[in-house]
Amino acid sequence: MDDIAELTALVTSLRKGLPLRARLVSGAHHGIISAVAGVIAYVPTRALGLSEGFWSAITAIGVVQAEFRATQTTARDQLLGAAIGGLVALSAMVVFGPHLIVYTAAVLVTMMVCWALNMASASRLAGVTATIILLVPHSDSAVAMFLSRVTEVGWGVLVAVSVVWLAARLPARWWLRS
Repeated sequence: MDDIAELTALVTSLRKGLPLRARLVSGAHHGIISAVAGVIAYVPTRALGLSEGFWSAITAIGVVQAEFRATQTTARDQLLGAAIGGLVALSAMVVFGPHLIVYTAAVLVTMMVCWALNMASASRLAGVTATIILLVPHSDSAVAMFLSRVTEVGWGVLVAVSVVWLAARLPARWWLRS
């Protein structure tokens, strides 16, 4: 086990050992940051030309972590996963069309590409993006779907990282005024 994994396990163990009140306060702090990131990611999406802004909000909430470094890692995984999954799905759809076997192969290829690039942690998100592009009905072209998805994810990532960065610089009691 590497140092980061050991440290993460230790922090998780310590967090689980906290009294209920402390866990509730920490949960409220994390919830407020997540909700703020989700709202900020969602509200301007129409003005930014994004038709499905809920993906930005979902991404922002998924990226927010208790620690800034963990947020950065998750943000990287989200962005790279969306880009890889989107490119593979777009390529598969353009070359082979929207068929279930094409979808299956696209998910397999996204996983293999992520693992080959030593980005295994982005592979699930790449598979999710391939699923969205190949299985969710859209009226736009495959290229428009890809660009929209990557832009929505990118916006959600940017907002989440910014909100967590700001929150890390404010004392927790500022977010949880009694």
